[in-house]
Amino acid sequence: MSKPRRERRAVSGVLLLDKPLGVSSNGALQKARWLYTAAKAGHTGVLDPLATGLLPVCFGEATKFSSYLLDADKAYRATVKFGVVTTTGDAEGEVVKERPVDIRPEGLAEACAHFSGPIRQVPPMYSALKFEGRALYEYARAGVEIERKARDVIIHSIAVVEFAGDVAVIDVVCSKGTYIRTLAEDIGERLGCGAHLIGLRRTATAGFSLAAAHTLEAIEALEPAGRDALLLPMDVLVGHLPEVAIDETAAARFVHGQAVRDPQNHAIMSRFRVYRQATREFMGLAERKPDGFLHPLRLVAANAAA
Repeated sequence: MSKPRRERRAVSGVLLLDKPLGVSSNGALQKARWLYTAAKAGHTGVLDPLATGLLPVCFGEATKFSSYLLDADKAYRATVKFGVVTTTGDAEGEVVKERPVDIRPEGLAEACAHFSGPIRQVPPMYSALKFEGRALYEYARAGVEIERKARDVIIHSIAVVEFAGDVAVIDVVCSKGTYIRTLAEDIGERLGCGAHLIGLRRTATAGFSLAAAHTLEAIEALEPAGRDALLLPMDVLVGHLPEVAIDETAAARFVHGQAVRDPQNHAIMSRFRVYRQATREFMGLAERKPDGFLHPLRLVAANAAA
């Protein structure tokens, strides 16, 4: 006899998840969604199965604002093995080349400094980027090499945390679209010995820190009320935008997708978080246009749980 289906809840909010090793981002997302019996869920940027760490998960109405985290800068702690090159740029790939390692601390510091600032990266073949509708890693597994264009990314900082012979631990703060595997390989090539990634942990994104994240095991050990208490309100995803509060008359129009007059006459073409003045209820995002009105961009469904 089959088990009855669990009823999904219209829960909304943001969960800071500490993704475990060996689990895909989607696998971690689906487990979190199951724990919350959430009707709708999405994550805010893929982590490889080899990688662990901060993975913000959005439930319900929060998914409407997840794209703002996709564009955010990110921070990682990476463990790099020098002298060995693999097919994938990490420990999951096959070894294709081994070279002797003779690296001095000052040489490693120089190599890292060389890749600081705006750089161009060629995305790895073993990635989820699409070419003619298929992920690049599918071509790679079939032995097909696809030409990839270099992309502009920014390495805001690289700091060497530990270095012992042929292994280094580095902290990297970077823009969206940066491949830490590729960065590790490029540093290894500059040092003349090659390298690959043997560990990766995302430590921060968009102002959120790994220190505030929760493991799946810890979440599962809680009662439902305790799990819900871990959720952050959905407006944390757009906390970098300025806010505007509107009165009840304007709120009645705004909630139905109608433009409302900007009560504070803000700069044209600026985006805002919009709140109901009386209750501080987050209503969505708006853009102030030349007509002096706030035009809705993303609306929160009425009665959505925060």
